[in-house]
Amino acid sequence: MFPYNQQLSQMLLQNSLQQAQKQEIIKVNGKGGANAFQLAPDSSALLLDTSAPIVWLAQTDGAGYKTLLAYDIKPHEEEKEVDVYKSLEDRITKLEETVNAKSNSTSAKRKSESAE
Repeated sequence: MFPYNQQLSQMLLQNSLQQAQKQEIIKVNGKGGANAFQLAPDSSALLLDTSAPIVWLAQTDGAGYKTLLAYDIKPHEEEKEVDVYKSLEDRITKLEETVNAKSNSTSAKRKSESAE
């Protein structure tokens, strides 16, 4: 009936599907690059800074005024599991050594005093 409208709607649908599949990381160079990045009103984007380990959160309000927030990034490190029992055992061993060393020096003093 309206082949032009049907053809146009198919083209628009295909174009939107192609855009939905496209993913990319937006890279900027410093705060100036983040400020220069264009955003539509009421939108936001994460911008990876190539000059420092920073990610910029760029947000715009309804009037299109931009706000930038910087977040520091660093490589993730897994937390090491602490063996509580091993730690306690080490501490007890050190305490025992300290107590034994003091008691040995005290008994040596007593023996030298009693010998005199």
